[in-house]
Amino acid sequence: MGDPGRRILVVEDDPGLRFTLTDSLEEAGFSVAAVGDGAEAVTLLQAETFDVVVTDLRLPGRDGLDVLREAKGSRCPPSVITITGYGSIESAVAAMKLGAEDYLTKPFSMEEFMMLLNKVLRVRALEAENRDLKKLIASQSRFEELIGKSKAMQEIFDLITLVADTDATVLILGESGTGKELVARAVHRRGKRKEGPFVAVNCAAIPETLFEAELFGFERGAFTGALKRTEGKIEQACGGTLFLDEIAEMPLPAQAKMLRVLQERVITRIGGNENVPVDIRVVAATNKYDLKAMVAEGSFREDLFYRLNVFAVRLPPLRERLEDVPLFVEHFIEKLGGDRRVSESSMSLLMNYGFPGNVRELWNIVERASILCREGMIEPKHLPTEVSGVRKAPFEESPDPREILPLKEAVRRFELDHIQRALRAAGGSRTGASELLGIGRKALWERLKE
Repeated sequence: MGDPGRRILVVEDDPGLRFTLTDSLEEAGFSVAAVGDGAEAVTLLQAETFDVVVTDLRLPGRDGLDVLREAKGSRCPPSVITITGYGSIESAVAAMKLGAEDYLTKPFSMEEFMMLLNKVLRVRALEAENRDLKKLIASQSRFEELIGKSKAMQEIFDLITLVADTDATVLILGESGTGKELVARAVHRRGKRKEGPFVAVNCAAIPETLFEAELFGFERGAFTGALKRTEGKIEQACGGTLFLDEIAEMPLPAQAKMLRVLQERVITRIGGNENVPVDIRVVAATNKYDLKAMVAEGSFREDLFYRLNVFAVRLPPLRERLEDVPLFVEHFIEKLGGDRRVSESSMSLLMNYGFPGNVRELWNIVERASILCREGMIEPKHLPTEVSGVRKAPFEESPDPREILPLKEAVRRFELDHIQRALRAAGGSRTGASELLGIGRKALWERLKE
């Protein structure tokens, strides 16, 4: 028996066949609308919603392909079964290319018709169930801008929920590219300060000589070029959240002043004597898992460490939650737009890769593969060699002269790649990277600026 909630539109100009189809469908329990003109069917599709459209391809007014296009272009597209005569399937093939689910060739029995209709309805029900399941999984796997169905990420979501509505200082520990700022923003947006500003400061990106001015602000005349009183990042964050990214890179003199901010909630601008009260929540992040080791070696203040380490959140690297890779890939492809899919072999390679650059590296891989495959299937050949393991034999083919870069540009690109590898090896620390490269931190900073 049919479901009375299922609505069927029959479009057939032969009155006898139209009556027979309608009678059989109503007897089976379906709700049926029947018309004999293509133009009338298009008007009906614009006004009402149907689960299935059964349409002849040769019709007066508008032909069956027009009815099909209108059906598939609607907000809630129905499944479409086409009917063709004269023993020819060419028109039915054209309809299938436009999105029809199946077709019948005249003459056909009502038993044959009902079997096909029930098959189409079963597929439609499975597709709807699949969509609902995907929505449910997505809702359980996304938290603000964070993505993850793994146990590790579900625990992170729970920790954020617990701490967000407090003013406790949060310390986020995680490798570069794991999404530490996304966690900080989730804490802010879920908390009572969500209407206030979120001010992010990358401690590794500010030259040491400018650090205190950037963070605490300055009075007019405090130094050459200080033409007016200027608020620092801390004052700008009043009423909201101050996010100190890469806190381990904060210079020691600024650490002492930051400790006072956390203890007394006041600052003194450079060149000033006035204590300025500040109402902020502090969230800090670092890729140094062992800040205590930095305390032991004297490069990070012990008292500041304990002030920051009130509520620690350890963000796992992607290699510890590879089950989240398909979610990220689907999200990135959707974000990039276009009609792309990932082959099973490509997904298998991604699921077995270590991702030293974490989620940021996965984004770069998906973006690159999407460019290479255009609108098709992302295959292993579109993945970087470190993922696919496939390397071309040397001198496999003559290079295109247009691919040969000037020597200066080739050296610049090699240097940039080498610096990025050193940064990854040093866990994102510019001090550590400069030691690995055998150059000063200032020299490294200048190269990164270039």
